[in-house]
Amino acid sequence: MTTDLSEFTIIKEGEAEILMHAKNEVFFNKTQVNNRDISIAVLRSFIAKRKQEHEAKLSKRSKSGQKLSENNGSETATEEAFNGSATNEEKCHTDCDAHEKPSTECGSPMLSEEQKEIVEGKEQRGPKPIRVLEALSASGLRALRYAREVEGVGQVVALDNDKASVEACQRNIKFNGSVACTKVESHLTDARVYMLTHPKEFDMVDLDPYGSPSIFLDSAVQSVVDGGMLMCTATDMAVLCGGNGEVCYSKYGSYPLRGKYCHEMALRILLACIESHANRYKRYIVPVLSVQMDFYVRVFVRVYTSASAMKNTPLKLSYVYQCTGCDSFHLQQIGRSVSKNNSVRYLPGFGPSVAQECSDCGKKFNMGGPIWSAPIHDQEWVTSMLADVKSMKDSYPAYDRISAVLTTISEELNDVPLFLSLHNLCATLKCTSPSAVNFRSAVINAGYRISGTHVNPLGLKSDAPMDVIWDIMRCWVKNHPVKAQPEDQPGSIILAKEPVLEANFARAVASLSKAQAKKIARFLPNPERHWGPKLRAGRQITSKHISLLGAEAVNGALSHTDSEEPNAKRPKVEEEPAPNQ
Repeated sequence: MTTDLSEFTIIKEGEAEILMHAKNEVFFNKTQVNNRDISIAVLRSFIAKRKQEHEAKLSKRSKSGQKLSENNGSETATEEAFNGSATNEEKCHTDCDAHEKPSTECGSPMLSEEQKEIVEGKEQRGPKPIRVLEALSASGLRALRYAREVEGVGQVVALDNDKASVEACQRNIKFNGSVACTKVESHLTDARVYMLTHPKEFDMVDLDPYGSPSIFLDSAVQSVVDGGMLMCTATDMAVLCGGNGEVCYSKYGSYPLRGKYCHEMALRILLACIESHANRYKRYIVPVLSVQMDFYVRVFVRVYTSASAMKNTPLKLSYVYQCTGCDSFHLQQIGRSVSKNNSVRYLPGFGPSVAQECSDCGKKFNMGGPIWSAPIHDQEWVTSMLADVKSMKDSYPAYDRISAVLTTISEELNDVPLFLSLHNLCATLKCTSPSAVNFRSAVINAGYRISGTHVNPLGLKSDAPMDVIWDIMRCWVKNHPVKAQPEDQPGSIILAKEPVLEANFARAVASLSKAQAKKIARFLPNPERHWGPKLRAGRQITSKHISLLGAEAVNGALSHTDSEEPNAKRPKVEEEPAPNQ
């Protein structure tokens, strides 16, 4: 059946092209090019890592096979010498009859087929091409890019429970030629049911829903092979960042807090939720990369099966105590482990980690969590990914953005959960802000580590305790006095205490990161206006959607509707004035 291309717009991204109808029948968001590019970078690194692991496994087996062969050979020689030739001959016939292999020599070791291949030096096959599942495919652009751009992908299964989306995906598969037709297949089905009925079948599962992924996680962690990759996006940031705490708890099993670190906390809530679902099936996760960009969070985790390793989960989760008066926050680990001889006991964590009132300002604490407090990135992977992205610059349409994000992540303190905002600290004290270089130098000179964060250009991660942070700010205020404030204000209470630490604001060598020293861009502006979330597929585009889509897109959709309904009168929309910032 031929397709009339005049009804469609051809959209090209990377090596894939899709046909998009003027109507809002199938979801597509140009903004997600960042998401798709970084997913392709992670997938390429995963395939390379998988190949390395396969070669290491073969090497280990080869060594064990050779050792087994040598041991069996020496044992046989000793036995022959001891028993004599007659006994040896009788033993030989007995063994040959028992294994129904008359040609087998008596001195050959009893090896498995796999070990025999290794000992005999037979060529071992490399890892099989990976199978990818895109659980919510819509137009199929992501699946097509995986199939066409990533070497080592054998099959991509694209699912959707919307008939129009599946038809569009199948149309786009044919439009992209033989490679896409060979590797990509589209199915009209419920992704949850499909994943449940295909357990441990896919090397990589990609979840990118419109909204929350919570309803897909239970089936997703079951469909990934042992050591496979799960990629997951959450776009319900208002829920994850504390706008609706009770809704977040019902979906993710964690209560969010509204601090400056709320976007990183959203990442950690999602990771804790995935870990919780994996634990129900004696599985656990290892985060490779966790990113907050644009209007969503995206995590990349490997899923493993181990009942013993799963017991470490309480050591990776913590509750968060956030002071209501100042910016102090503290973490309370859920569990702890005690090692004795060769055994490990898992016990509840000690608590509480804070008093009823904040030691800095005297106010109460809000409690949130539990969140994932273990590292959210694998720095070795990030460094490798960044090098690969730079070497294949032309393969990524959003190269500038994803390289900037990966550069910033590569410089983060990986073992420090959440972060502080220098501007918030100064707002609490009502003082002028020190430069980031001065503040970072003071922390480094005090003997602690500090770095930026990819989540917020003003955020600072540090392993310095809060009393040290406030002592540095007290020393700053002494040199830059502030106006008197009411005594009951948190800032006044903090400044009323004398600093225990004498801060040194002399420029430290490591006060600037390598990227900052080289003046590498780390936080880029949006490439165009209306760069953000888009309208859900199937909804009618009206003039009220101008803030999401822009006047040009809205007028184009309305004009197309008018051509189909001549009698309908729809007002044209004027372009909204540019924002001040």
